[in-house]
Amino acid sequence: MDFPIFHLDFMGNRLLIAVIAILHVLINHSLAVGLAPLVTYFEYFGWKNKSTEMDQFANKVMFVGFVITTSLGAMTGVGIWLSASLVSPASIGSLIRVFFWAWFTEWIVFVTEVVLILLYFLTWKKSLQSEEAKKKHIKLGIALSIFSWITMAIIVAILSFMMDPGSWSQTKSFVDAVINPVYMAQLAFRTPVAMFMAGTVVLFLSVFFTKKGSPLRKSVTKTTSIWILSWSIWVVIGSIFYYSVIPDMMANNLSIAVGTMEFSNWYDSLLVVMGVGIISVIGISLYSLGGKNLPIALSIIPVLISFSLLTVFERAREFIRKPFVIGNYMYSNMFRIEEYPLLQKEGILKHATYVKHNSINDENIVEAGKDIFLLTCSRCHTSHGINSVVKKFQTMYGSSDLNPDAMVAYIQGMHNARYFMPPFPGSELEMKALVTYIQKTKDYPIPTEGAQETGVTVSIKRGHQ
Repeated sequence: MDFPIFHLDFMGNRLLIAVIAILHVLINHSLAVGLAPLVTYFEYFGWKNKSTEMDQFANKVMFVGFVITTSLGAMTGVGIWLSASLVSPASIGSLIRVFFWAWFTEWIVFVTEVVLILLYFLTWKKSLQSEEAKKKHIKLGIALSIFSWITMAIIVAILSFMMDPGSWSQTKSFVDAVINPVYMAQLAFRTPVAMFMAGTVVLFLSVFFTKKGSPLRKSVTKTTSIWILSWSIWVVIGSIFYYSVIPDMMANNLSIAVGTMEFSNWYDSLLVVMGVGIISVIGISLYSLGGKNLPIALSIIPVLISFSLLTVFERAREFIRKPFVIGNYMYSNMFRIEEYPLLQKEGILKHATYVKHNSINDENIVEAGKDIFLLTCSRCHTSHGINSVVKKFQTMYGSSDLNPDAMVAYIQGMHNARYFMPPFPGSELEMKALVTYIQKTKDYPIPTEGAQETGVTVSIKRGHQ
């Protein structure tokens, strides 16, 4: 309530963050955290065995990683900050207050990582001038690998905290926030996943950067296959470890998190499909272990599967946290748990700054209902776009006139019926105003506009303070 509400009614706010964040994670894990150590190993292998071909192969692979991470990877990294600040400013503000020094450290590490990747790639040709230069260059690759991993390790602490703050809820200690119950498990999962994904990318690129049937291709595919198979074991171990620390109530959301509401009954089938996908990657790796030539169509399958599985994981990780955006501290609607007793008694409009009305009457009930929708629902829902509240109620009660009493009753108990929905934070009168607005927008389907379109509105009451 301390910020004007940004809202995209055609696609939804959460999808905006999801598209940017998932794309960034896919690039970060596969082409930064995972690729740097694998490329460094290939460079070391080429130097040790006096193979200029292997060195050139490593350079070509690094070129792909360099271009994508420093362009699309960098833009999506900034995009996460921009989109999250627009959509979820209250949660970002809370996280910055808790993790200020962690983020400060991460920015220093990230800048160092950028400098290292520039040095590593741009000085590659100079490293061929002497043995000493090559040794120093390999050390640059090792340093890049370490700093790439440290960047992820710091961010994982924050992501884990959002799922389960642990004892921080009582101590408010920075150390307790970092060393939360989920941290080590999530890091133990993401690290091998990044290495695994990098292996699938290199296996695919080897088809283009080596000649069919050449000793180089055989060596590359064999080494990469061993890399994939070795890390796949740790992926499984990390998955089991990670699942074991997920809070029970969040684990109960998995069927919906993986399959959405429409396909939640297909959860077991989807798990089988994912299992088949993992087995397929392992099978292709075993096939190429002997240095056999992989057709392009076959070589891209491990990449598609590994990227798809991480996408599903990110979707599930974000969803199972619901109804919270920060576990047991802040609901996904940006209201803190401790604020609920006051707001449910006095109403949210009374304490809201960027609304047109601080109270409700017969004349302003629709406008007030719109503000209530933006304040309480729009972080996850739209009026007529993706995840539309109008369509949700029409699915439950039919497409004809919606029953306001039934809608109010549902909103009152929605958290009990669907745990991933946060309780309504406002008063009963505000609940009725919200229902009135939903009914109105059903009859007159005009997209709900956010502050970026309507301009910033400050309530008259607040404006005179």
